Amino acid sequence: MLKVSNLSVNYGDTPVVKQLNLALDRDEIMMLVGPTGCGKTTILQALAGLIPITEGEINLGSWSATATKMVPPEKRNVGMVFQDFALFPHLTVEQNVCFRLKNTELADHWLKLLGLEGLRRAKPANLSGGQKQRVALARTLAHEPAFVLLDEPLSNLDAALKDSLRWEIRNALKTAGVPAIWVTHDQEEALSVGDRVGILNRGRLEQIADPETCFAEPANRFVARFLGEASFLPGQLQGQDVLTELGNVPGKAMDCASGQVELLLRPDDLSLVAETDKGNAVVDWVRYEGGSKLYCVTLDSGHSLRVRVSHEQHSKPGERVSIAITTNHPLAAFAQQADIAG
Repeated sequence: MLKVSNLSVNYGDTPVVKQLNLALDRDEIMMLVGPTGCGKTTILQALAGLIPITEGEINLGSWSATATKMVPPEKRNVGMVFQDFALFPHLTVEQNVCFRLKNTELADHWLKLLGLEGLRRAKPANLSGGQKQRVALARTLAHEPAFVLLDEPLSNLDAALKDSLRWEIRNALKTAGVPAIWVTHDQEEALSVGDRVGILNRGRLEQIADPETCFAEPANRFVARFLGEASFLPGQLQGQDVLTELGNVPGKAMDCASGQVELLLRPDDLSLVAETDKGNAVVDWVRYEGGSKLYCVTLDSGHSLRVRVSHEQHSKPGERVSIAITTNHPLAAFAQQADIAG
């Protein structure tokens, strides 16, 4: 099991990663997400031994690295998959996967499993982006790493290919039984693929939990906003319910919140119905998403909410609508802050 304790990394006098703690179980896939510059790639580089750490410990059982005890990358048995594939252009697919392998049986196994059998003699220049990434993954797994680090492996691919390849990579990692830390900017990718998700902000881990917990019960407003569209509606927490201008709904206090709270509402927690004369809100704008539409509305009280509905809804900016909370599960309730806007 990979265990990281109080890991900090500085670039000169500038702290980039601050007191990171995490443990990776056997065959677990952990997704790391966060804004650009939050330290995601730096964490991968530190785990791989490519950069020194300032303090803390990285422990795999067979080795342990600290600020004063550096373990070189080649001694860590770590596999890395990059966004730019990092293939040798002069070698064939088979030669890339078998590079520095004494026993090529595992290479044959992964070439077949990842659908590369018919491309053994092809050079990288003749491969699609998805094929190149499968070659890079096959090469990594053929070397039987103790854990795998993936640095935005799908960022250079088109949207349609990303959706299918993310599952191919996940299934391959699970088949190999190897744990992995996967860095991505794609929140949907993180929530759908990861066994757990870690959300970073300015070098600190804000929350680490299973995807559903991070989305439905975020540790704070930063996590709530980063993992999807988030609106906040004032209310009064009374027992297991929150009293709001849109009615009473089940609530769950976050961080010991009590009394006056702000309820986290996702666009799918709400409904929108066009109204001619009545209604309780006005449409500010609408975005067409294909199978759905995302609306921003302003309640008569002045609070702003975002609502996702069927693409068949045709309300226009300036028109009145009725907004209601339709979800039955408890919604996260945070201590009220005067500066929070929807």
